[in-house]
Amino acid sequence: APLAAWAEQVPAGQENAMIAPTFKTGSPPSARAPEPAMRSLTSDEQATISLFKENTPSVVYITNLAQRRDVFTLNITEAPQGAGSGIVWDDDGHIITNYHVIARANQVRVTFQDQTVYPATVVGFDEDKDIAVLKIDENAITPAMKEANDGIRKNTSLKSASGKAEIRPVPLGTSSDLQVGQRVFAIGNPFGLDHTLTTGVISGLGREIQSGNTGRPIDGIIQTDAAINPGNSGGPLLDSAGRLIGINTAIYSTSGSSSGVGFALPSDMVSGIVSQIITSGRVTRPILGITFAPDQAVEQLGLGGVLVLDAREKGPAWRAGVKSTSRDESGRLILGDVIVELNGALIKNSSDLYRTLDKLTVGQEISMKVMRGENKVDLGLTLDDRPNEQSTQGMFIFPGMAPGEGIPIPP
Repeated sequence: APLAAWAEQVPAGQENAMIAPTFKTGSPPSARAPEPAMRSLTSDEQATISLFKENTPSVVYITNLAQRRDVFTLNITEAPQGAGSGIVWDDDGHIITNYHVIARANQVRVTFQDQTVYPATVVGFDEDKDIAVLKIDENAITPAMKEANDGIRKNTSLKSASGKAEIRPVPLGTSSDLQVGQRVFAIGNPFGLDHTLTTGVISGLGREIQSGNTGRPIDGIIQTDAAINPGNSGGPLLDSAGRLIGINTAIYSTSGSSSGVGFALPSDMVSGIVSQIITSGRVTRPILGITFAPDQAVEQLGLGGVLVLDAREKGPAWRAGVKSTSRDESGRLILGDVIVELNGALIKNSSDLYRTLDKLTVGQEISMKVMRGENKVDLGLTLDDRPNEQSTQGMFIFPGMAPGEGIPIPP
C-alpha cells in the first residue's frame, strides 16, 4: 500500500468493522530547516546590483506643476500635469531631462533618491531634440518643503550636513562606439514607481524619429529592447560600466506601454546641446528664415522639394532673393520657389532640409538651388542664427488638414 511506509492498518480481526480506519503514523518527517541567510549571486547579477546602487542617486523624479483656476471659487491652485525622470549632470545642480517632461510647466520640482524635494528653474531647452536643462534652486525652497526635507534627513542614512541637495553626477560615456547587441540598463520612474531598473540590449543604431514637439527629425537615435514606459522619459540609458550613453525619450507602441521598442537620445549629441544651453541658455542652430508648406501639400501639388510660403524680411532666404508664395489681383495662388538642393545635398522633403541644416553652422555661406516655375535657379546665402523668441514660428495649414498638422520652421 502507498501508505505502508508511514502507517499500519488496524489489527487482524477488525478488518470488517464498520468504523473508519485508524492509522499509526509514528514519527512524522521533521520540518525542513531554513537555509543559512546566504544567497549565491552570479557575477553578472552582482555587477547589475552594483550598477543600480551606484547610479540611483544620479537619477531624479521630476514633477511638472501647472496653475489651474477653480471654476467655482476662482482660486488658483497648482496641480501636477506631468512627470518623468531626470539625470544629475554636474556638481552645480544641473538636471537633464526631456523637454516634453517639463513643457508648459508653471513650476518644476525635483525629488532625489532620499525623497527630499527641491524646486528647479528651467535654464534652457531644445524643442527640436527634446532636451531640457534644469537647475536646482535652493533659494526658492518653501518653509514647508525645507521642514519636510529636514525631517527626512533625520530618518535616513543619506544625510547632508549643509542641508543642501545630495548631488551626484552620472558618469558620462560616449555613444560613438556602441554596438548592436551590447547590454544596456535603463533607470527611471515608470508610472511614478520609484527608481526602477530594466535591462536589455541595443537592438538598433542610427534610427530616426520625429520630435513630438516640433515635428523635426532627430537622427542617430539608439533603439533598445529595455522596457521604457511612461515616466521613464528623461532617465539614463547606461552601458555595463554604468556610464551614460543615452537619454530615454520615446517608445514605439500602440498601447502606450513598452512593447520592446524604445528609443534614446545618444549621449554625444546630448552633451553638445547641454553645453550650449548651460553656457548661453539656448541652442545655436542655423536657419534659412522661411516658412514652408507641409510635405503632404507639396505632394498633392505634384511637386518635389520644399515649397517656400514666406521668406522673412531681411532673413537669409529673403536676402538671397527667394520668392514667397503669394496671390495675384484675381486671388489666384502663385507658388513660390521650391528648394530642391541645399549645399550640394538633394532636398526631396522637409526631413531632408532639416537633416542638411543640422550639418551646417551659423554664418556659413552655402549654395541653394530652387525651382522657379520651369526654371532652376542657383542662389547663394549666409545662414543666420535662430531667433530666441519662440513665438515667431510660422505654421501653414493646407486646406483639408487639421490644425496643428503644419510643420513650423523658425523664420
